[in-house]
Amino acid sequence: MAANSSSTGSKSSSSAGGKQSGPSAEQVVSTFQRMRQEQRGMASKSAELEMEVNEHSLVIETLKEVDPSRKCFRLVGGVLVERTVKEVLPALETNKEQISKIIESLNTQMQTKGRELTEYRERYNIRLMGEGEGGEAQGQSAASSRDSEGGGSKSGAGVLVS
Repeated sequence: MAANSSSTGSKSSSSAGGKQSGPSAEQVVSTFQRMRQEQRGMASKSAELEMEVNEHSLVIETLKEVDPSRKCFRLVGGVLVERTVKEVLPALETNKEQISKIIESLNTQMQTKGRELTEYRERYNIRLMGEGEGGEAQGQSAASSRDSEGGGSKSGAGVLVS
């Protein structure tokens, strides 16, 4: 019993010190929302680039069936330029490959950001609205029993984000 009370005492003293030096609940939420927004931005950019790759594929497939000396118009930096199919086709294929590489890079960045978000959520016990509705009551009772025992050492414990 004495060992249990001494460990509880050290936890409560560390929680008092943690609240002063740790970020506030508002800072935790704003950082979390900023990270989520960054991930959403990456996802939308990736989807936009996927559409561009699909458009490039359609144009490449169409131009492969056309006479290579035929006139072709290409939009370059907002200017419509006249070229031949023979000149445009390699440029389109190169662009498509480069866009595909960018998409792969974005996907790895999104995965990394997702892991960071998960770690951040676990560190500050962040729950999203409507998430885990069945287990939420269990989580609240566990959090309240942990706090009543003096075990709530995290300053942002139980932060709810909409």
